[in-house]
Amino acid sequence: MSTMIDPTSPISDDRIPVIVGVGEIIDRPKEIASGREPLALLEEALRRAEQDSGAKLLGEIGSLDIVNFLSWRYRDPQIQLSERLGIKPKRAYYGPVGGESPIRYLHEAAQRIARGECSVAAVCGAEAQSTATKAERAGVDLPWTPFAHDVPEPKRGAAFQKPMAVKLDVFRPVTVYPFYEAATSAHWGQTPREAMAESGQLWSTYSNVASQNPNAWLKRRFTSDEITRPTADNRLIAWPYTKLMVANPTVNMGAAVLMTSLAKARAAGIAEDRLVHIWGGASAEEPRDYLTRDQFFESHPQNAVLKAVMDLVGGDGRSFDAIELYSCFPCVPKMARRTLGLGADVQPTVTGGLTFFGAPLNTYMTHAACAMVRKLRNGAKLGLLYGQGGFVTKHHGLVLSRQAPQHALTQDASVQAEADRHRRPVPDFVTEAEGKGSVESFTVIYARNGEVDHGVVMLRTSDNARALARVPAHDRATLAHLTNMDRTPVGSSGDIVTADDGVLEWRHL
Repeated sequence: MSTMIDPTSPISDDRIPVIVGVGEIIDRPKEIASGREPLALLEEALRRAEQDSGAKLLGEIGSLDIVNFLSWRYRDPQIQLSERLGIKPKRAYYGPVGGESPIRYLHEAAQRIARGECSVAAVCGAEAQSTATKAERAGVDLPWTPFAHDVPEPKRGAAFQKPMAVKLDVFRPVTVYPFYEAATSAHWGQTPREAMAESGQLWSTYSNVASQNPNAWLKRRFTSDEITRPTADNRLIAWPYTKLMVANPTVNMGAAVLMTSLAKARAAGIAEDRLVHIWGGASAEEPRDYLTRDQFFESHPQNAVLKAVMDLVGGDGRSFDAIELYSCFPCVPKMARRTLGLGADVQPTVTGGLTFFGAPLNTYMTHAACAMVRKLRNGAKLGLLYGQGGFVTKHHGLVLSRQAPQHALTQDASVQAEADRHRRPVPDFVTEAEGKGSVESFTVIYARNGEVDHGVVMLRTSDNARALARVPAHDRATLAHLTNMDRTPVGSSGDIVTADDGVLEWRHL
């Protein structure tokens, strides 16, 4: 059983966790077959983190966390990586899918150091999706560790969603997040045009930071108009998101963070101005099945997590002078900056965002932690790392600082009870309905040639049940209503009918 710590008691230096080293690698092979596999990227990132620390720490790692891979499948990657490094950590963990997981691992590693369970911890992640995709398309056999076909694919997406969501293709991030985009902007009183302008400006800010980050995949600043305007190279994917408004997973990247105790860092001769302290954080979740949530214009877990991290710095989000707001899709940082009480001119990233820096699937926030450490070493005082996973599902925030905390780390980081306290009644989900239905949210899904495939509306029926309904590509009048830039369709009414295949369809009155 873990020893609980009194957060008000004096803190011993060997129970104060500090980040001492960060390492990143970006791989752009000239030949497909020379691309490095994820395990090799992990090893290099960890060696760079050790070099960055200026101390010999890899051999003393007692806690090792590896972010879930999706570009290649390994059997027991935590064991394989340990063997590559020649280490035998007491705890070696390979985790499940989740974009928030790097922040959770950093937080939990810090708590283990605070409890005295280990003195050196490492968190790392890597992906080589660019090389893996090119190899598959070119028929190239990669000289990597053999793909572990007998290891089950991790559960994600469709595994947690209702059959109708899968049938209508609203079970992928790119087709689910638009439901939040439409619902939030309507709730905030924005026209779709105003919401698009906010998204474009925000994403342009992310791209500007990526253009100055040597570890970014796409080092170019884009204007708001370049991001939001559909073109042949920037096609619409799911309304209102274009290609430049969504995460780019086709990258080869690795990142690692090394952590130890303040006592050990000082004994190793690491300079005080290189140390970054972990003040604390918070976590909470939504139901995995997004159709069992009460609404889509806010996230109770996100609110609870962000309010908890604000409480750590005096209750004011403006206290943070370095921020990373998870950026898989614009609605996420737009929601977060409002909860933090920050204006539209927020500087939302130290890294560059999942579109422009690159989205190595679950491990973007490992890179964000590296960028945050550099930012704090260069003069920033308080940093916020906010990670998110699933479909606005899993949330974790972490506060970092150059200054030592006044209290020991709290061992219970969950604010789930606070999130659940705000949850409203959830409407029943139905697949059969008739009569009138009002729009709770919606999206329009596009084919690669830019043509509409179909629209999907999330409806409230006359008896307040929730349903998903299709809008066929030939119903141009209803599609025009949904994509009107000057008036939100959220709240508008129409007829629910049942198509020949048994799927509900919706027609605007």
